[in-house]
Amino acid sequence: MNDYKVQGSMTVEMSFLMPIILFLIMGCILSVFYYHDKIILSGAAYETAVVGSTKAREKEGVKEGELETLFNQRTKNKCVMFARLQVSVKVEKDEIEVIAGASRKYMSISVIKRAAVTEPEKKIRDLRRLKGEEDWL
Repeated sequence: MNDYKVQGSMTVEMSFLMPIILFLIMGCILSVFYYHDKIILSGAAYETAVVGSTKAREKEGVKEGELETLFNQRTKNKCVMFARLQVSVKVEKDEIEVIAGASRKYMSISVIKRAAVTEPEKKIRDLRRLKGEEDWL
């Protein structure tokens, strides 16, 4: 008779603990999906900004719509939890800025990535020109 009471108390204790344990496990899974999607957005935004800064040096330049399409291609079917993605791209003379966001019910992610439009060719030419002048003297 004594053993039966101990087993019954164990069942009552587990009925209190199991919801807490399941809540913790589900919270861990939810946070893994959240950070997975955040890393996907962050990587795609940074790649888009860098590609935009490289294309901005070309004669034709780069358009915002082209970079938004590139971002959408990089994130297509990769986000697990956040399905509604928004992106806006600002193309300026010396900087490309990509602002990406996603939301689902009460959760949201936002990422801002920037890349400078550099012209390394000019620096290299200037350095070669200076080096050439040193040899000439």
